[in-house]
Amino acid sequence: MKSLAKDQGKPCEEMQKEFFANMRGTSIIKRFLTPEEIANMVTYIASPLSAATNGATLRADGGLIKTAF
Repeated sequence: MKSLAKDQGKPCEEMQKEFFANMRGTSIIKRFLTPEEIANMVTYIASPLSAATNGATLRADGGLIKTAF
């Protein structure tokens, strides 16, 4: 994103907003995840707190929703 923003002479924040508006319109959080957010998911999965989580697909993707069903 930084390289693309530099090539187009735009601030990185503006490029990111355009990306989510045009390419990921269904994103709930409208931003990229941070490494810490991925680490939080991994920490949860590896902890006893996830003991009742089974057979589930857990995604850290910012909430891309195409449909409710």
